[in-house]
Amino acid sequence: MINSRFLRALAIGMFWIVLAFGVRAAEQFITVASTTSTDNSGLFDFLLPNFTEKTGIKVRVVAVGTGQAIRLAENGDADVLLVHHRPSEERFVSADHGIQRFDVMYNDFVIVGPKADPAGVKGSADASAALEKIAEAQVPFASRGDDSGTHKTELGLWQKAGIDVKSASGAWYRETGAGMGATLNIASGMNAYALTDRATWLQFGNKGELEILVEGDSNLFNQYGVILVNPKIHPHVKAELGQAFIGWLLSPEGQSRIAAYRIEGQQAFFPNAKPTTASDRSPAVRRQPATKATPEMADPPHIQPPPADR
Repeated sequence: MINSRFLRALAIGMFWIVLAFGVRAAEQFITVASTTSTDNSGLFDFLLPNFTEKTGIKVRVVAVGTGQAIRLAENGDADVLLVHHRPSEERFVSADHGIQRFDVMYNDFVIVGPKADPAGVKGSADASAALEKIAEAQVPFASRGDDSGTHKTELGLWQKAGIDVKSASGAWYRETGAGMGATLNIASGMNAYALTDRATWLQFGNKGELEILVEGDSNLFNQYGVILVNPKIHPHVKAELGQAFIGWLLSPEGQSRIAAYRIEGQQAFFPNAKPTTASDRSPAVRRQPATKATPEMADPPHIQPPPADR
């Protein structure tokens, strides 16, 4: 297996090679299959103009649930995959659909619900215990129900709580089959509980009577990964340009831009790409320092990282 440090260095190296030689913006673009959370939160609107200005490479984002994004990538309908469900990402790579998975950034999920809190979950740091109370109270819960990374995480929490939500479908458990923003709109209209990523919640403008009720559980940790689609399976994949984009995301500059993104003064994503050392990097990358931890990249108080083996 190709060493992951070498691939990381190659990705970053491709970014600097593209930057050095330049490309014609009108002819160069990549397609990134990603999640609705990166789109709804405004992160791509903040990041991509900077990347395009430096490289001339335009990025076309297809923002769907993680499951659908992975299917698009498996079909060769994207050059790069950027999603947030690590087990699914690792299966994607193991099946040779992708080259290598890299950590990029993280934030967390939260459970929101009506201020009246009929299930009595406010202040809990145990997400599954909170969901168990919601089920016992049979109060409305709005689920994305769309095979997204958020939906997969939610189902895992219900399973941990020992709750079979399928049996409650259409009753107190409502599956929207929609993205995060749309699901929050439905939850707001119903005064229902919901699981959401924090960045989308911060950006969401129709909160109504909803507020954050549950946060801080390590099971709510939300890691994002990026993968180049395998050009051996799909020869039309723009591997060089895709590597350049991945390299920029993993580079100190890309990581700093991610850390700089704020919503209402709050940092929305926390970069955590593994740094490369001088010996691991290609000559084209050695002029750039390794990523260093900064106060902006420190773990925020509300996010509890999962165990190291997760």
